[in-house]
Amino acid sequence: MKVYVCFPQGKAKALTMSYDDGKIQDERLVGIFNKYGIKGTFNLNYGLMERKQDPPRIARDRVAQLYQGHEVATHTMTHPTIERCPLTEVAEEILEDRKGLEMLTGQLVRGHAYPNGSYSEEIKRLFRQLGIAYARVVPSVADFELPRDPMEWHPTCHHNDPELMQKAEFFANFAKKQYLKLMYVWGHSYEFDNNDNWEVIEKFCEYMGGRDDIWYATNIQIIDYMEAAGALKFSADHQKVYNPSALSVWLQVDDGRYVEAKGGCLTDLCLGAN
Repeated sequence: MKVYVCFPQGKAKALTMSYDDGKIQDERLVGIFNKYGIKGTFNLNYGLMERKQDPPRIARDRVAQLYQGHEVATHTMTHPTIERCPLTEVAEEILEDRKGLEMLTGQLVRGHAYPNGSYSEEIKRLFRQLGIAYARVVPSVADFELPRDPMEWHPTCHHNDPELMQKAEFFANFAKKQYLKLMYVWGHSYEFDNNDNWEVIEKFCEYMGGRDDIWYATNIQIIDYMEAAGALKFSADHQKVYNPSALSVWLQVDDGRYVEAKGGCLTDLCLGAN
């Protein structure tokens, strides 16, 4: 018997989006994501929300409703270049951002995008200790792979990549299910106003949305799912699996049968029953 980990419902591809700074253009971007069933992670600076800026940021009392169904993640309180800061300041920046965003959303906030793409090995260790589960960096790596180090998560590309649609077509048409593939696109929503090119993200989301073989997920959903998959306990003959987490994990068995290993259950993979 051969057993492979899959994404939910037996899918082998996932798409996630990540947008920084929480500017007012997120209103339009979230509308596009919702229209096509795309899931996004929005990295916000709690300490900058009430400051007068051009363009303005999403108001605090709008955060919970606007980003419902998506993920709110940290981007530090005030967007400093954190590699240049004392670690005590970095700790304050991330903890205060978490506290503020958790108060606004009523949810745990465990993700991060490094402001100005700035980080270090010390900061990665610190963030883990402060409850951050992953952190996105700036340099893109178009390998469509899951992150090898969640605290140094490379996106596939920025939405301004001139080959965005070619990458999307490659990903959409990729059919080898022996691999788990991820496409990760990032940017800032205000860039669409600056460049007068909202059609770029509209076209991308229209093309990528609504596909039965793609899991549309936030950053934290992907991290939590893969952690649950890594925690599975298999029998010596790998015919039974115990899932100690709360999340279900999907497995492909032999000829393409898909079995849901439900959280807290022992599953017989020969029967596909709990």
